[in-house]
Amino acid sequence: MFTPIVFAVFFLIMILFFTAIGLFYLLFMGLVHYIPLVIGAVVILYIWIVMMIFHFFNTKERKVKFGAIAGVVLLGTSVWPIYQAYKDSIPTVDAEVDIYYYEPFSKNSKLADLDEPATLQLKDQLPKIDGATALYPLYAAFTQAVYPEKEYSPYDSEVMVNTTPEAYQNLIQGKVDVILAAGPSDAQLKMAEQKGVELELTPIGREAFVFFLNQKNPIDSLQLQQIQDIYAGKITNWQEVGGKNEPIRAFQRPPDSGSQTALERLMGDIPIMEAPKENVPEGMGGIIKEVSMYRNYKNAIGYTFRYYSTEMVGNDQIKLLAIDGVAPTKETIRNHEYPISSEFYAVTAGTDNPNAKRFIDWMVSPQGQELVEKVGYVPVK
Repeated sequence: MFTPIVFAVFFLIMILFFTAIGLFYLLFMGLVHYIPLVIGAVVILYIWIVMMIFHFFNTKERKVKFGAIAGVVLLGTSVWPIYQAYKDSIPTVDAEVDIYYYEPFSKNSKLADLDEPATLQLKDQLPKIDGATALYPLYAAFTQAVYPEKEYSPYDSEVMVNTTPEAYQNLIQGKVDVILAAGPSDAQLKMAEQKGVELELTPIGREAFVFFLNQKNPIDSLQLQQIQDIYAGKITNWQEVGGKNEPIRAFQRPPDSGSQTALERLMGDIPIMEAPKENVPEGMGGIIKEVSMYRNYKNAIGYTFRYYSTEMVGNDQIKLLAIDGVAPTKETIRNHEYPISSEFYAVTAGTDNPNAKRFIDWMVSPQGQELVEKVGYVPVK
């Protein structure tokens, strides 16, 4: 006959076994915020089982006290999951674009077209292209105009779309012939130098670097100096620039991304404050710290490029800031009124593909620049 102690030990082993499996699953799925709640619930469950085995709940007072303690423990361990659920409910701005809408020659493509056949038609030795997500609609349109019709998978073909850091890495390592992206960061220039390659940049179009806020933020315009002070950590409350008394959540982008490089160029010698970080699952339950993705809190500020935010994402819950009283539009970029506009480039690194230069020359030809305009960017010519 089993004694109460044997039952207690048996249930302890069973609970520990299944709890270990559950915790491993949470770690693997990146749901670490549920771990305190699960542990708290398991401890309460086991204590309840033991007390039932030993007939501890033989008075109403003991049941009430245990219930109160259990409630406090569960409430306390629920704080992190509740906060995480709230944070997840705040919409993000990045990762809202289905790039397959811009795949060349696809049935439901959103790509812009020329009114007549392109003067350059490539049949073989197709230059391998990569680039920034924000520029994929442009170089995919170039592809559709110049390359032979077939399937060009965005992740495994002659025409790919990766993040700016990956595109530069692929170019410097010789995996692609051309990338379309913002100018390289200092780290990317150093990587090219270490590999013994020289980056050649050909301006293809112009674009605005923009800052955006939650639509409900009363601020519509900031001075360039105020932007710099926010990202230097000198201005920390919206009240300091005429807004509400709320702390500023100044999000940043990952290192070497096109928009982060643009911020670094904008800040010049002014040190940028440390970017907000969050735990991100990696592989078999490992946790790393990465730059937090922009979430559209009422007190948040983020940055990107104009076309990406207005044409690709099209999020009506954010608004673009005017800088020094000038809104970022194609017209203000064209006439150089908007103070944070710059060129983007077709970049090569010593490719031996003879069609790469021909293709880039066509991009800056009247026909290529017409397509830049049709896509929604500002031509350089």
